Amino acid sequence: MPGASRWSKWFVLAALVVVLDQISKLYFNGSFQYGEVRQVIAGFFSFTLIYNPGAAFSFLHDAGGWQKYLFTLLAFAVSGWLGWNIVKGRFSGLMNLAAAFIIGGALGNVIDRLAYGHVIDFILVHYYNQWYYPAFNLADSFICVGAALMVLDSFKKPSG
Repeated sequence: MPGASRWSKWFVLAALVVVLDQISKLYFNGSFQYGEVRQVIAGFFSFTLIYNPGAAFSFLHDAGGWQKYLFTLLAFAVSGWLGWNIVKGRFSGLMNLAAAFIIGGALGNVIDRLAYGHVIDFILVHYYNQWYYPAFNLADSFICVGAALMVLDSFKKPSG
């Protein structure tokens, strides 16, 4: 396909994100008991093993199962739209990076939903026993970084 070299690297990066995400989830799912917490930095950072049948912050976690299909469809739709725009050359380099991160993160979580019926989360940020951020994973991290890069890209002056 003509011009594939200018966009294929972004899909390779997205695939690398998926691989890193899945390797990390396999490690934690195989090395931790469900709900187990191991401190890394006392009072601030821990690893755990939690299953999330919903979306971010356990949104719709108790919806009865249909949410798995909704979030899977949404991930495919967003990934498809982002991928199409990469191929068509409609994004800047920074936006391509953001899109690759989001595609990889979204598909990493889709794999969990289809394989297990839930997403595997293992990163826990907290402040002693007073405050806990909801557990998350590498896919979630890449999605958030990708979203932040999209916002950053939106502040660039349009050329022309």
